[in-house]
Amino acid sequence: MTTDEHIATASIMNIPISTKQSVEICSAIRGKSLAKAKAFLQRVINQEEAVPYRRYKMNVAHKPGHIAAGRYPSKSAKALLMLINSVESNAEDKGLDKDNLYIQTIMANKASRSFRPSRIRGIKARNTHVKVIVAEWEMNEKKQKSAPKEASAQKEVKQQPAKKKESKQQ
Repeated sequence: MTTDEHIATASIMNIPISTKQSVEICSAIRGKSLAKAKAFLQRVINQEEAVPYRRYKMNVAHKPGHIAAGRYPSKSAKALLMLINSVESNAEDKGLDKDNLYIQTIMANKASRSFRPSRIRGIKARNTHVKVIVAEWEMNEKKQKSAPKEASAQKEVKQQPAKKKESKQQ
């Protein structure tokens, strides 16, 4: 578990981007390191790599690569790239190592929808709230988790010769 000392947050409210596109982008970059997430968003903006659509995929064409349905939501990607850069600077201000950060939580929520000024009534603007939390990788926990596996493997090796002796006695 991470404490408040090892995390940094940033949020953006009422940004005029599609909530559905934002949800798909957030799902694609959740759990990645900041460098990988920024590179992915830049490739999406340049239309070199598509965002895989897993939830909102009705009538979405297949794209090249290891994904089925996908699109290139450049406007949403630009907004999220701006947010990732903001959370990275927040982490640097807190004294966190920016090379050791990953996106722990990122979520997009629907914001209030206001009417657009036009002659046609009933058309509302789409707005989205996005919140991102980054944390540092904890190398000590990974080493501690791998150590018991090695110890249990050694115990299994010690137990196997004992089983062979029992079978010879029968």
